[in-house]
Amino acid sequence: QVQVVESGGGLVQPGGSLRLSCAASLSFFSLYTMGWYRQAPGKQRELVATITKTSTSNYADSVKGRFTISRDNAKNTVYLQMNSLKPEDTAVYYCNRVAGLATPVGPWGQGTQVTVSS
Repeated sequence: QVQVVESGGGLVQPGGSLRLSCAASLSFFSLYTMGWYRQAPGKQRELVATITKTSTSNYADSVKGRFTISRDNAKNTVYLQMNSLKPEDTAVYYCNRVAGLATPVGPWGQGTQVTVSS
């Protein structure tokens, strides 16, 4: 079962950048698709980006061209580089193992808060 620890969030102005990290304690990490999700206040959690074992990535339309997901299998870590941040990107960001197209597997971590505001 996966356990994850997210980090790297913070307060940033619109147009700024942040890099999130997710350290996963998961055997055979390199074999699994991993994903970043986010939950804004009053909204459902949504999938933001996924990366497969072959490093094929997919993104929600709202973040395409601005966010980049990557992974370091030697460190069991997944990253989310977020550029050109907008106020609507404000949310708690979570990572998890992904099954199928978007189904999270295992317990959620504590997440990391991203706030985009001037």
